[in-house]
Formats: sequence, structure tokens, C-alpha cells
Amino acid sequence: MAYQQYLLVCGGTACTSGQSLELAANLEKGIEAAGLSERVQVVRTGCLGFCEKGPIVKVLPEGTFYVCVKPEDAAEIVKEHVVKGRVVPRLLYDEKQAKTLVGEENIPFYQKQFRIVLRNCGVIDPEKIEDYVARDGYKALEKVLFEMKPEDVVDEILKSGLRGRGGAGFPTGRKWQFAAAQPKGQKYMVCNADEGDPGAYMDRSTLEGDPHSVLEAMTIAGYAIGASKGFIYIRAEYPLAIHRLEVAIKQARELGLLGDDILGSGFSFDIELRFGAGAFVCGEETALLQSIEGNRGMPRPRPPFPAVKGLWGRPTVINNVETLANIPVIIMKGWQWFSGIGTETTKGTKVFALTGKVNNSGLIEVPMGTTLREIIFEIGGGIRNGHRFKAAQTGGPSGGIIPPQFLDTPIDYESLAKIGSIMGSGGLIVMDETDCVVDIAKFYLDFTVDESCGKCAPCRIGGRKLLNYLKKITDGRGTEQDIKDMEAICDAMNKASLCGLGQTASNPVKSTLRYFMDEYLEHVNERKCRAGKCAKLVRYSIDPEKCKGCTMCARKCPAGAISGTVRQPHSIDQTKCVKCGACESTCKFGAISHG
Repeated sequence: MAYQQYLLVCGGTACTSGQSLELAANLEKGIEAAGLSERVQVVRTGCLGFCEKGPIVKVLPEGTFYVCVKPEDAAEIVKEHVVKGRVVPRLLYDEKQAKTLVGEENIPFYQKQFRIVLRNCGVIDPEKIEDYVARDGYKALEKVLFEMKPEDVVDEILKSGLRGRGGAGFPTGRKWQFAAAQPKGQKYMVCNADEGDPGAYMDRSTLEGDPHSVLEAMTIAGYAIGASKGFIYIRAEYPLAIHRLEVAIKQARELGLLGDDILGSGFSFDIELRFGAGAFVCGEETALLQSIEGNRGMPRPRPPFPAVKGLWGRPTVINNVETLANIPVIIMKGWQWFSGIGTETTKGTKVFALTGKVNNSGLIEVPMGTTLREIIFEIGGGIRNGHRFKAAQTGGPSGGIIPPQFLDTPIDYESLAKIGSIMGSGGLIVMDETDCVVDIAKFYLDFTVDESCGKCAPCRIGGRKLLNYLKKITDGRGTEQDIKDMEAICDAMNKASLCGLGQTASNPVKSTLRYFMDEYLEHVNERKCRAGKCAKLVRYSIDPEKCKGCTMCARKCPAGAISGTVRQPHSIDQTKCVKCGACESTCKFGAISHG
């Protein structure tokens, strides 16, 4: 049935938590009540990206983009927009542009984005294979099976310059080449969907919004390397992504796009899901393989590399979700097209989960070479509440903290490495002057220490030592010698740890010591935290000239540390103060400050 109008409702995890499914149901009820069910269709899509403004409803063909839509707004959208053809100004991103039927092209968040990986997210119903096929889905697989030899496929990916988007940036085509060169026999294709970085949700959103693109890519890779079996290793905490993958696999099998003799080509390939229990170390490929085999997820020395000796001792290629989502597009549009995007050394685009102290948080995809300034201040809309930009964290717990002087650094593997950070899987966390870099480094070390498998001493002992030093410094007991010791430990962990987790776990400490040494020395020598995040270094005080004696702070203080009479200046008993900050956030007169 050809509909005249479509209402796309974001069905990603963030928007579903904001009742987008209830919103979609209300829209359907309203359309049915208006007798328009044969003309208008509601489509539950994947993530539209602009998470800050969700739930989102996009109306096609006109492209009107409604933000922060609640289930109770459905009746007005149906009555005004669907029935009468008039926009609902209050639900637009910019109410002043109501006459232009404001769409994505007029929203700064989208203007510098270029979608390859996310091409179908927010456009199709991820639980309907027909929607994927309608947007050229599985055409790349058809082309590969009937027009290309396996070596031609590997050569195409090699020439494209695609590098692994899981963090290390290893050339994808070379991985495939190594595995394809191994003797014929059982080989495996594995998708790493074990996305464990705090604040990262790129792979989850891709699987929720476009699962078939990954299934198609894995099948193409299987054909290229001679594998007949694939596994998607996904963390069990992603129930929506798992559900949509299960639906997609079932649909692909029913249509002969997975299983025996795919499309009558003589090539057979099937995919199974394997669930991870949330161990961060299982994002490392050898630990991931151990987990799939039913063993404890612990890295092993390399070589031999998985492409030679991987799952159950057989040649295995492991690519992450974002890497694979590029494959069908490269096959259809050609390596020349893909290699024309990005920088000299880093081709294509990168998906980021933009979070933290930024006005427009969400899922974005930009060409490699886009600068941090463009991402944070143009796409992200700048820093919240008028605060100043302080730093950005790329690469998650394994990445570095980047200071303001590198805002114009282009995003590519080499440029980030030069300033002490890494691309990682795509988490990008923005910080302002209310954040303490020492406290941030401690947060990440606490995470990596907890997630270490404990197999090798440099990671197991070095990480714990670093964390203890950071706790000592934030407690006001640190010394300058502690800082020197930390630098030595960072170097040792980087050189001697067995896997990527241990080798990069010290990056947040190394980068903050490199660029924010003044804050470390301030913590050590002055026993002061300028951001007020390190509770034991904070001292709250009341300005008697500003205090109105309203008693609100005293009533909010959980420790009974504030005393005073009505309409008279109050005071804080430092021996009772628990440094919670409730008094400062409560005071309406700016009389309470910390230092």
C-alpha cells in the first residue's frame, strides 16, 4: 500500500524511555479515528540522533521535524498537521520558522553531519525487512555473490581505506586478507557489539535502527574470507537491540538471505547471537573469543592473531558494528567514492555519542577530519549554562582528555594520537570549568581497575596503584612525589600490559598530567579543588553581607552544620559540614560559596 504521508516516530532506547511508543500508539489511534488509516502511516524507527530533543516525530514527505513530543501531543499533531495541513509551531525545534515547515536541513545539529553508518536509522522500521530492501538493502550481497569473486571483495575493502572503528584503527581489508589467505576449512566471522565505554551508545543505536545492514555486511565478509558461520557478541544489557537482531535474523532466514545456498548462489552462511555479561575486557578481541567459547573472558598473547588462529583455533575475523555497517555502502558505491571522504590517512565517517556539558547531546556522524570545535560548538550547540569549555574526552576510559588549545584538531587516528588521545569506539564527553580533571581521571581509573581481568601484573597492580594515588590526592593527602610515581606507573602499564585495556588504561591520567599539571599541584600544594568536586578539599562559607537569614540553607543541611536566627546572617560549623553542597544550591541570594 502506498501511503501519502508518514509519521516517523523515534524508537531508539532514549526516546522509548520518554514514552515514544505510547506516542506512536496515540498517533495511530488519532489517525484511525479521523478515518485516515489508508492514507497515513505511523512508522516506529530507530534513533534519529537528536537525543537531547526526544521523543521526535518527523512528518514526510514535507520533512517537518517535531521535538520533545509527549504522548498527549499526538491528538494535536493529527488534528492540525495531518487533517488540516498546518504545523504545530510549539513542537518545532524553532517556533519562529513555523512558516518554513522547519526540517533537519534547518537545524544546526544536522547541518555538518554526513550519514553512511546511520543512513537508515530514523528512516526505516528496523523490524520490517521490506523497509531495508526498499532502500537498496541486500543489493550489495547480491552483487557480491553473483558479480564478484571473494578476492575482488577483499580488494574493494582494501582500496576503500576503511579502518576498524572499534578503537585500534587497523585496516579492515588487511584483516580480511589475512583470514582469506588461510587454508580452506572452517572459518568464522564475528561482530563485536560489546560496547562498554561509559557514555557510549553508537553500536547499540545502529543495531536498534538498522540491524539488517550488519547482517548483510557479515554475510559479505563471510563470502570474502570463506567463512560459513558468524556470531554477534552483544551485551545482554541491550534488550531492544537484541530483540531487533532476533527479528532481523529470522526474517533474513525466511527470505533465503541467511542459511544454506543463499539466493541460490551455492554459498551458505548463518549467524547466531552470543550474549556478554557486561565485562569491559570482553571488548578486546581475544577475550571476546574466549567468552564465545564459554570460557572466562581473558586476553591471550598475540601472535597468533585471530585471523590466523581465532575461535576454536580456526581463522576468525572480528569487526565491530560500525565497521560492518559501512561495508554494503562501499560495495554499492565503490571504493573510490568512500575513499574520497575523510582525510589522507582516515577515510569515511565516524559516529560519536556526544554527551556531557554540551547543549545538543546525541548520536552524530561526521566526516573524518571534522574538528572538535565544529562538533562541540556547531553540532553540539556549545557549552551548557554559559560555562566555558574545559576539556573533551575521546576514546572512553582508554582515551585522553583534550584541553582547549586542541579544539581545532581534526578527528582522525593520527591527529588524536599526537595529542595523547585515541579515537576509541566513539564516545565523546564534553567538560566545563565545573569539572575537576583529577576527579575525572579517578573516575575512569576506578572503572578500568574494576573491569581488569587481573591476568597481567602491569594492569592489575599498576591500575590499583594509580587509583590509590588519585584517591590520596583528591583526599588532600597527596605529594609531588606521588605525581612523579604516577608518571612512571603510566609508562610501565603502557609498555608491559598484555592487552589494549591495560596498555591504555592510564591514558586519562597521562593526558591530565600533561595538560593540567597546575590542577594536580593545586590539589597537592594548596589542598584546593577549584571545581569543588573533591569533597575533602572543599570548604563552604557564608558571606554575611549577602545572607538574608531566610533559614533555607539550615533546613536543607543534612548534617545540621548551619546555624543562625531568622533575618540574621548564618554560619557553617566546618567540623560538622559533610561537603554535600546542598546549602550552595539552595541559596537564592548567592551568599554561599566554596573554595
